[in-house]
Amino acid sequence: MTGAPRYGIDTAMTSSPKNDPQTILATLLDAAKKAGADAADALHVEGVSSSVSYRLGKLEDVERAESYDLGLRVFVGQKVAFVSSTDFSADALAALPGRAVAMARLAPEDKFAGLAPKDRLAKTIPQLDLEDSVEPSAELLIARARGAEAAALAVKGVTNSEGGGASFSRNAVTLATSTGFFGRYAGTSHGIGVAVLAGEGTGMERDYDHASARHAGDLRGAEEIGRSAGEKAVKRLNPRSMKSQSVPVVFHSDEAAGLVGHFAGAISGAAIARGVSFLKDRMGQKVFADAIQIIDDPHRVRGLRSKPFDGEGVANQRRALIENGVLTTWLLDCASARQLGLQTTGHAARGTGGPPSPSSTNLYLEAGKLSVKELIADIKQGFYVTELMGMGVNGVTGDYSRGAAGFWIENGEIAFPVSEVTIAGNLKDMFARLVPASDLEFRHGTNAPTVRIEGMTLAGA
Repeated sequence: MTGAPRYGIDTAMTSSPKNDPQTILATLLDAAKKAGADAADALHVEGVSSSVSYRLGKLEDVERAESYDLGLRVFVGQKVAFVSSTDFSADALAALPGRAVAMARLAPEDKFAGLAPKDRLAKTIPQLDLEDSVEPSAELLIARARGAEAAALAVKGVTNSEGGGASFSRNAVTLATSTGFFGRYAGTSHGIGVAVLAGEGTGMERDYDHASARHAGDLRGAEEIGRSAGEKAVKRLNPRSMKSQSVPVVFHSDEAAGLVGHFAGAISGAAIARGVSFLKDRMGQKVFADAIQIIDDPHRVRGLRSKPFDGEGVANQRRALIENGVLTTWLLDCASARQLGLQTTGHAARGTGGPPSPSSTNLYLEAGKLSVKELIADIKQGFYVTELMGMGVNGVTGDYSRGAAGFWIENGEIAFPVSEVTIAGNLKDMFARLVPASDLEFRHGTNAPTVRIEGMTLAGA
């Protein structure tokens, strides 16, 4: 790598000299080439995290951890091998390149293996404001956790607590390739959550609320989160089960985000290349209704999954995955793109111990025009889902069956809580009938407004 041009650098998170990632990665890549590698890339991840838990007015845990992790990928012809290490001693680092090259020579050939094309690499690093400059003290984290639980316990009807928690983390990612790419970015995350129970004996119900943000100033207040968790638990008391029937189903925004996640899994290049997706033949076709737009935006400022380049150093950008209901692209890394005879879309994600794979970033379904009240106003009998259970989704066929809880809708109004039911359908039909409300908020990595889907099967008592 010595003498090669290097694109972009972000030094937002500094390291001690012995763990300077630019020096470590350049040395590893040079050593890999000298050991016989035709190409190589290396990933350095460093992080610090702290968390506290607080239950029934007492502090239970205070934790803090610091970590350094390193991954090296080498190519010998079309053969590839990976090695990783958390040992940053000179002897350990010196042994990695030779070991990786020896492993690669024994590996089977992979005709789709290789680094990202040089012309696809990021030339600039956008500034996305991902890192909060101030780390909260343990005392502040304790205050957040205590405040969330106290607010939840103060809600009338709440009888017990599973605890409140608060956390903070800072991570920095550095990637270098033997083709001359060097990029680095850092980000922070603040989190607060609490779970409580309402009611007594066998009639108890549980619910929770949580929030996370890159910057403390964007984080919802601990008392608001606690109060929300308590009120949600109380509202679930005395649920009923319903008879089996076909009804409109309305998904709370958090559960609707799961539907968007299933869509993303179905357009992953890896699934498409293997032919194991229910959307494998739908490129360029209408998958959702005309008004539907689904966006993936890696450059969202302060986004929870924002990153200025992908896991292979490729330039990434905002993309409409669904435009006016039509499927426009797959999510591709370099390997899946080669398998499909296409170009990477800059969606590679990776850890230090294995190959990249396609993944979305800040993924969201755009808001519709109707308020939630307007969305349900004409429903005479329907189901409003606030919790889903189980993993009953078949990515090959699109069949969907999940345990669910929530509230019954009667004559356009929320009537009473419901539990112990199952909702079922097929994602192809569900996507085609999906109607979004206007209440989109960016609170997670994948976001959606409340959505309504006609004609789903509800199985109950």
